[in-house]
Amino acid sequence: MTGGTDGHAEDQGRVYQARGDQHISEHHHYGGDRPEHGGPDSVRRPAVGRPPVALRDRSEVMERLRASVETERGGQVYVLYGMGGSGKTAVACALFEEVTGEQDRVGLWVNASDRASLRAGMLAVAADRGAGDGELLAARNGLRPAADLVWTCLDRSAEPWLLVLDNTDEPEILRDGDWLRTSPRGTVLVTTRRAAARWWPGAELQYIGVLPREDAALVLRDLAPHSGTTEQAARVADRLGRLPLALTLAGGFLSHQVIDPWTMDAYGDQLDGDERVQLIDRGADVLSEADPRHLVGLTWQLTLDAFEARGLPEAAALLRLLARFAAEPLPLALLNHEGIGGVLPRARTETALRALLDQSLSELVDVVGTRCAQSHGVLLDSVCAATPAELTPALDAAAVRLLDAAVPGTPDAGPHEPRLRLLVPHALALLRRVGEPSAAADALAVATRLSVALHRTGDYPSAWETSRTAADLAQRLLGADHRTVLAARSRAGRALFRLGGFVEAESLLRDVRTAQEGLFGADDPDTLDTSYGLQLVLANLGRREESVALLRATVAGRRSALGPGHPLTLRARASLLEMLPAADVVSEEGGALLTLPSECDRFLGPDHTVTLGARHNHAWALYLLGRFAEADREIRQVAEAYVRRFGPGYPIVLAARQLLSRTRAALGHTDEAIELMVEVVARRERGLGPEHPFTVAGRRLLDEYRSRRLRPSRSSGG
Repeated sequence: MTGGTDGHAEDQGRVYQARGDQHISEHHHYGGDRPEHGGPDSVRRPAVGRPPVALRDRSEVMERLRASVETERGGQVYVLYGMGGSGKTAVACALFEEVTGEQDRVGLWVNASDRASLRAGMLAVAADRGAGDGELLAARNGLRPAADLVWTCLDRSAEPWLLVLDNTDEPEILRDGDWLRTSPRGTVLVTTRRAAARWWPGAELQYIGVLPREDAALVLRDLAPHSGTTEQAARVADRLGRLPLALTLAGGFLSHQVIDPWTMDAYGDQLDGDERVQLIDRGADVLSEADPRHLVGLTWQLTLDAFEARGLPEAAALLRLLARFAAEPLPLALLNHEGIGGVLPRARTETALRALLDQSLSELVDVVGTRCAQSHGVLLDSVCAATPAELTPALDAAAVRLLDAAVPGTPDAGPHEPRLRLLVPHALALLRRVGEPSAAADALAVATRLSVALHRTGDYPSAWETSRTAADLAQRLLGADHRTVLAARSRAGRALFRLGGFVEAESLLRDVRTAQEGLFGADDPDTLDTSYGLQLVLANLGRREESVALLRATVAGRRSALGPGHPLTLRARASLLEMLPAADVVSEEGGALLTLPSECDRFLGPDHTVTLGARHNHAWALYLLGRFAEADREIRQVAEAYVRRFGPGYPIVLAARQLLSRTRAALGHTDEAIELMVEVVARRERGLGPEHPFTVAGRRLLDEYRSRRLRPSRSSGG
């Protein structure tokens, strides 16, 4: 502390105001500052599996889109709209393949079906268009506007581009952050079911409807050329409403009947006469005649019947299980787990999946270097609606077990992990599907742990969105005061704090803590977890005494409830090293607090996240106590450990190096202190921008060192 009146960032990242009106915290999570493996590559190809054999009856649309791209005029937004299964994505994919294969134009493909997918995809676009690791890290952590970074990179792209925002069926998420913009360097193509002009001001809208009769028949003939004549195919197409998705499913079925092939007429007769396809209406929302789920339901039920006849009931079971999840890429590794045994034998999963792939009921896609299965949303909705009620408990339980195994059991701080984000839409979709309170509680517990894992890799926007939405979905079955709902809301408050919403986070965390204390007691682990999050917020709102009092109560409660060697107990004590003034650090716990790093080492090991954090805070306390040589040795070791684990540009690394600069300066090594701070400021400028408070605070400290070096030394002579 300098005692000055201007706020400045100290080495643990806090900005102190000596007059007490503000207390801001720079976030330091423990993760890696390195590129996302597979991230940029994932936006260079459409995540749509197999393209259609031929694109039928879209020549006029394609010519218009092709001409707009070929003119080299940027700044346009085109919106392809229509009902699910109409082939909007197929048109976008065809244009994407053309412009990237025949023109000197970069293609960028983003799944915009939910906030987390949109944000991750757009940041991958920024990485592809030249964003630096520090810029991406700051945007990912919520320290700078992510959309601004993306569009700055698109505007300065050396190559023209086509950006596809696929499955934008909730266009309101584009406004949350201003993701949809225009640029003279490229063209934006959106696919959506939502056609209201208010969502797409200034865009050119193009309706994608069902196919004309002749072209619909050709789709069936493309896929199953030996199953019947064009006229027979046309009659089947009429029965299927000429919806491309339904035609694709029907063609896939007809093309794979080898022992006893079906004809088009036989298939059409089954569509007309089999009442089992009406299962689509059982337990579903009321459907209009135009709802595409009617049309898709006519096709997949016949396919599942064929699986049963061929001795493959597992394929039907697997499809019903996939329908508990979202219509987003689902990592195949998730299915390779014993938890699937409640629905189908694990040894038969491979065969069942291959059957679904052969019949076009699912596709293989590669996302961020992860092999995934993906099925169309309309198909999954129809399968889910038709699933007999007596089967849903086992399906929900299996889906929860599979997700539970895919999420780290004890999430730890670490580098950004894009594969975690792949699980978010599936966790939320499962919470939308479940109908029993016990299943909802289990699914919410997994979703909350997923939010913690995202939080600890620094993906705070995804962590906040996951926990907030999961709590809202589960509350309908569990009620607002259920333990798991309150725990999820507590995690949402923690993520909101990291995103800078201090006032909102305080209100949310205080409400949650009051409810938990009344229901479970003040020393319940959930109550204490919320208390720990609340004291962080209070400290950053300048209410230091209240924060310290709550932190001390949290330490006492965790020591009693969890034991002295529990990581959460040790972490809370390490926070006291950071929060207390020097005099109190010496007297706290009879002086035992200053030996905390050795305790952490003994209980957790030297490389544990909590141990490293305790040593960092201990070095800060030593610096405040004027024990500069000891502080210098410790923070140097901590900084080196951080670099090995997280990379050189990570926020906590920069904070450690800033403290190291202080200890070097205090020991008289001003030039070395300047050298350290030059790097810290440069990295913060690249990642956060020159006007960010953390950058400004670092620059102020650097200026202080430089002025100290230039200050003439006092001498006793004349």
